This record gives sequence, C-alpha cells and structure tokens, in this order.
Amino acid sequence: MLAIADVFEALTAIDRPYKPGKLLSEALGIMVSMVNEHHLDRELFILFLQSGVWLDYAQTYLDPEKTDNVNVSALVAKLKPQHVEGVTPETSPA
Repeated sequence: MLAIADVFEALTAIDRPYKPGKLLSEALGIMVSMVNEHHLDRELFILFLQSGVWLDYAQTYLDPEKTDNVNVSALVAKLKPQHVEGVTPETSPA
C-alpha cells in the first residue's frame, strides 16, 4: 500500500522543479498500467480506488485544475485479471 501511495504522490506532486504534477485521471491511468505490468498490487490498487482516499488527497493537496473527473469503474475494468501461480483458466476450480 505504501508503494501505491508513494507512486500516486510522486505522479501528482506539484512541488517538483523537474516536472509538473499530472492530472488526476492521468496519474491513475499510469498506475493502472503499472498494475497490469505487475509493478503494483492489483487488489490493493482496487482498494485504493474504491476507498476514495486518492480523491480526499487530491481535494486537500492538489490544485483544483489538476483534479479532473475520474471514472473508478472504468479504471477497474482496465485492470487485467490477477494471475495466480500454477492456476490457469483450464485448471482453476469452478
């Protein structure tokens, strides 16, 4: 969970002299890609999205022009199914 919070903060931070903070939707879209590439935990990221903690943070710390609309359901739909070692669709229990 700390990795998710750290990546989110790094992507949206406005106090970095070397880059502007990303739009909220842009940052979360990048994080979806990171989950799909197995850099972030899928289930924890879903919890992060559904809890709304990202929105609380954005409303408190981000410039209003960086807090665009985000469709959480659409982001979750873009996540690839979680791969469980040794379980394939053919061998998974019904």
